[in-house]
Parts: sequence; structure tokens; C-alpha cells
Amino acid sequence: MRVLMTGLGDIAHKAYLPVLSALPQIELHLATRNQPVLEEAGRRFRVAGLHASLAAALATGHFDAAFVHAATDAHPALVRTLLERRIPSFVDKPLAADLDEVERLVTLADRQETLLTIGFNRRFAPSHVALTGLQADLIVMEKHRHRQPDVPRRVIYDDFIHVIDTLLFLAPGPVQRQSIETRVERDMLISVTLVLAGEGFTAIGTMHRNSGLNEERLDVIGNGRRHSVLNMADEICMDGRECRQRRGDWATVGRQRGFEAMCLDFLTGVEERRPTDSGDILATHRLCEAITVHAETFRSRVMTGSQQSVIE
Repeated sequence: MRVLMTGLGDIAHKAYLPVLSALPQIELHLATRNQPVLEEAGRRFRVAGLHASLAAALATGHFDAAFVHAATDAHPALVRTLLERRIPSFVDKPLAADLDEVERLVTLADRQETLLTIGFNRRFAPSHVALTGLQADLIVMEKHRHRQPDVPRRVIYDDFIHVIDTLLFLAPGPVQRQSIETRVERDMLISVTLVLAGEGFTAIGTMHRNSGLNEERLDVIGNGRRHSVLNMADEICMDGRECRQRRGDWATVGRQRGFEAMCLDFLTGVEERRPTDSGDILATHRLCEAITVHAETFRSRVMTGSQQSVIE
């Protein structure tokens, strides 16, 4: 299988190149305009197929699949180019930071009958997968940052999107109601809370951008038990007593955080000619847009001292 990776930033080096460069069944190619980074990645991961741009790579022949790890603003143009050539594409979250663009790309993938996948690694992390199917009626996910207020759209689409997608992934049934709370100061998003509810369950996601620590916690509660995952490493189960478990000493970060399984699942989907899961992609990005609009609306009204909530 001939596979192209375009964009060689931090996430590509930490999460994807260690996984893909170790797979014997693929012929990996790399593309970036940054020549020093391209040459260093080729040496470090023993990749011979190096290209100065996506266009230069595509000129060498057809690729069976592509991974896009460029900056978010570059996603739409890169993904569109790949989909127009019917090349199955895996893209870092978000697909785009604009809902209209997301919908256009998903429509294109469906029209081209070409697999489009978004990199939501928590869906494949062993600690999170183990929580699916539990008899739980309350799901709570917290993801906080230390002194990192930022503009709402960037916070929601680049970071809080993981919280949104994890809640949708673990929800035991269809979401029937949602509510949003945001706090904005000096045009910067300070905190956000999302509540999703359906038949017999409530899922709550929250993020504070001026917290005391960078941290992530997931709790699944119900049926006399509480299962917790801390920073995607420590697992705690409580059912009248507490049991703690930490990832094995020899477990790689790529495996523990779901990147290995996610990459393999995408490549399997390519081989099986799996269709794009349009519903999942759109549900997550539509919630991103709803929260962003809420925060931007609150920002425009903050001088009046009002704060909004949205209930549907």
C-alpha cells in the first residue's frame, strides 16, 4: 500500500510517524515545503520517498491513502485535492474550523465514494474503549488548561472538540437535548460547559482555560460503579472500594493514547473500501460551531453584563 503523509509538525513526529514508519505493509512517502524538516524526518524514520509539496508527491503516481497533519487552515485545500483524486484521507481534527467547509468536504467524500476519517484518537484509546457498553447514566469529561485563554473558535475547534467527540462516542443513546454555557473575557474564552442528554443518560463536558494545571479526566458513573481515566494513563474503578491501574511500563504512548489502533483501523477501512461516517463527522463539528457561536454571541453582549445559555 502506497501511503502519503503531508505536514510534518509536532503531532506527526510524536504520534503518527513512529506508527506508520514501523508498518511493513506500507510504502510511506512524506511531503512538506520545509526542506530541513523533510530531510530530518526521512533520516530519523528511514523514509526514502520525500517530496517538496503535495503536488510534487502526486506527480509521482497514485497513492492508496493519505494522512494530513498540516495546520488547520490548510486542511480544506489539501483534503479537497486528495478527495478529488479519490485518495482515502485521514485528517487531524478538526476537518476545518468552519462548519460550511466541513459540510462541503463531507459531501465531496460521499460523492467521490472515498473514505474520509478524522483523527479522534480517544475513540481508540484502550482505557476509553473499555468504558463503552457500561451501564452508565452519567458521563463527565473535564479537559483543562493552565493559563491558556484564547479566542473561542480556536479553543473549541482545536481542543474542546476532543471533549465533544468523546461524549458522543460514549453516549449510550441518541442525544435529544443539549445546553451550552460559555464565559468570555476580553474576547478570550475562559470556560465552556456542554450538557448532552438522552433517554436515561446525561453527558457533561467542561473546560477551563485558566486552570491550575493541564489535565484531563473522564468519569463514567452508574449501576453502583464509577470508572475514571486520568490524563489517559491512570484508571480508577470504584464499586464500594477503589482499584487503581496505570498503563504498563512497556506500553507505548502511541498504543495507550489510541494512535496505533486508529491508524490501523483507517488503513483497514481503506482496504475494505469502507464509506465515510458522515454522521459522526458532522455531529461533532456541528456542536463545535454551536458552542463557538454561543461564545462569540456572549462576547458581543458582555458589555451589557448578560450571559446566555442555549437549551435545545
